[in-house]
Amino acid sequence: MITGKNGTAFYFRVDWFTPDGLRTWGDGRTLIIGTEGTIELRKYINVAEEPAVTDLVFLVNGKGEKRYDVSGKVGFPFFGQLVLDCINRTENAMTQEHCFKAAELGVLAQMKANS
Repeated sequence: MITGKNGTAFYFRVDWFTPDGLRTWGDGRTLIIGTEGTIELRKYINVAEEPAVTDLVFLVNGKGEKRYDVSGKVGFPFFGQLVLDCINRTENAMTQEHCFKAAELGVLAQMKANS
Protein backbone atom coordinates (compact mmCIF):
# COMPACT_ATOMS: atom_id res chain seq x y z
CA MET A 1 0.00 0.00 0.00
CA ILE A 2 1.37 3.39 -0.99
CA THR A 3 0.05 6.88 -0.35
CA GLY A 4 0.85 9.39 -3.08
CA LYS A 5 1.98 12.99 -2.53
CA ASN A 6 -1.59 14.21 -3.05
CA GLY A 7 -3.00 11.71 -0.51
CA THR A 8 -4.18 9.21 -3.11
CA ALA A 9 -3.98 5.62 -1.87
CA PHE A 10 -2.55 2.88 -4.10
CA TYR A 11 -2.64 -0.85 -3.51
CA PHE A 12 -0.54 -3.26 -5.56
CA ARG A 13 -0.72 -7.04 -5.59
CA VAL A 14 1.00 -9.63 -7.75
CA ASP A 15 0.03 -13.30 -7.58
CA TRP A 16 2.12 -15.91 -9.35
CA PHE A 17 -0.03 -18.94 -8.61
CA THR A 18 -2.23 -20.63 -11.21
CA PRO A 19 -4.77 -23.31 -10.20
CA ASP A 20 -4.47 -26.57 -12.16
CA GLY A 21 -8.05 -26.19 -13.43
CA LEU A 22 -7.47 -22.81 -15.10
CA ARG A 23 -7.40 -23.06 -18.92
CA THR A 24 -4.44 -20.71 -19.24
CA TRP A 25 -1.10 -20.10 -17.53
CA GLY A 26 -2.40 -17.21 -15.43
CA ASP A 27 -5.25 -14.84 -14.84
CA GLY A 28 -3.73 -11.48 -15.77
CA ARG A 29 -5.96 -8.67 -14.53
CA THR A 30 -5.51 -5.00 -13.85
CA LEU A 31 -8.12 -3.23 -11.73
CA ILE A 32 -8.24 0.54 -11.36
CA ILE A 33 -10.81 1.78 -8.85
CA GLY A 34 -11.72 5.44 -8.40
CA THR A 35 -14.50 7.46 -6.83
CA GLU A 36 -16.12 8.04 -10.24
CA GLY A 37 -15.61 4.66 -11.84
CA THR A 38 -13.59 1.52 -12.37
CA ILE A 39 -11.63 -0.04 -15.20
CA GLU A 40 -10.79 -3.73 -15.28
CA LEU A 41 -8.56 -5.35 -17.87
CA ARG A 42 -8.81 -9.13 -18.31
CA LYS A 43 -5.94 -10.21 -20.52
CA TYR A 44 -5.89 -13.99 -20.55
CA ILE A 45 -9.28 -15.32 -19.56
CA ASN A 46 -12.76 -14.38 -18.46
CA VAL A 47 -13.10 -17.17 -15.88
CA ALA A 48 -15.83 -19.78 -16.49
CA GLU A 49 -16.98 -18.17 -19.76
CA GLU A 50 -17.53 -20.48 -22.72
CA PRO A 51 -16.06 -20.21 -25.24
CA ALA A 52 -12.96 -18.74 -23.62
CA VAL A 53 -12.81 -15.00 -24.29
CA THR A 54 -9.61 -12.99 -23.80
CA ASP A 55 -8.57 -9.36 -24.06
CA LEU A 56 -11.54 -7.75 -22.33
CA VAL A 57 -11.87 -4.25 -20.89
CA PHE A 58 -14.69 -3.42 -18.47
CA LEU A 59 -15.54 0.21 -17.76
CA VAL A 60 -18.01 1.39 -15.12
CA ASN A 61 -18.78 5.05 -14.52
CA GLY A 62 -21.70 7.41 -13.88
CA LYS A 63 -23.12 6.59 -17.32
CA GLY A 64 -23.28 2.81 -16.79
CA GLU A 65 -21.37 -0.37 -17.50
CA LYS A 66 -19.50 -1.19 -20.70
CA ARG A 67 -17.62 -4.24 -21.91
CA TYR A 68 -15.11 -3.97 -24.73
CA ASP A 69 -13.65 -6.96 -26.53
CA VAL A 70 -10.26 -5.76 -27.75
CA SER A 71 -9.05 -9.11 -29.12
CA GLY A 72 -6.92 -8.49 -32.18
CA LYS A 73 -7.24 -4.73 -31.72
CA VAL A 74 -4.26 -4.26 -29.44
CA GLY A 75 -0.85 -5.85 -29.42
CA PHE A 76 2.00 -6.50 -27.07
CA PRO A 77 5.18 -6.61 -29.15
CA PHE A 78 7.27 -6.35 -25.96
CA PHE A 79 6.95 -10.04 -25.05
CA GLY A 80 8.14 -11.27 -28.44
CA GLN A 81 10.97 -8.75 -28.41
CA LEU A 82 11.97 -9.84 -24.89
CA VAL A 83 12.15 -13.50 -25.94
CA LEU A 84 14.30 -12.52 -28.93
CA ASP A 85 16.54 -10.46 -26.61
CA CYS A 86 17.06 -13.53 -24.43
CA ILE A 87 17.88 -15.74 -27.41
CA ASN A 88 20.04 -13.22 -29.28
CA ARG A 89 21.60 -11.48 -26.26
CA THR A 90 20.32 -8.11 -27.46
CA GLU A 91 18.61 -5.25 -25.62
CA ASN A 92 15.79 -4.18 -27.94
CA ALA A 93 12.81 -4.76 -25.63
CA MET A 94 14.57 -3.65 -22.47
CA THR A 95 18.11 -2.86 -21.43
CA GLN A 96 19.84 -5.11 -18.92
CA GLU A 97 20.13 -2.12 -16.58
CA HIS A 98 16.35 -1.58 -16.76
CA CYS A 99 15.71 -5.27 -16.08
CA PHE A 100 18.00 -5.30 -13.02
CA LYS A 101 16.34 -2.13 -11.67
CA ALA A 102 12.88 -3.69 -12.05
CA ALA A 103 14.08 -6.82 -10.22
CA GLU A 104 15.67 -4.69 -7.48
CA LEU A 105 12.46 -2.70 -6.97
CA GLY A 106 10.44 -5.92 -6.80
CA VAL A 107 12.74 -7.34 -4.12
CA LEU A 108 12.68 -4.07 -2.15
CA ALA A 109 8.87 -3.98 -2.30
CA GLN A 110 8.69 -7.55 -1.03
CA MET A 111 11.14 -6.80 1.80
CA LYS A 112 9.08 -3.77 2.88
CA ALA A 113 5.86 -5.80 2.67
CA ASN A 114 7.34 -8.41 4.98
CA SER A 115 8.57 -5.95 7.61
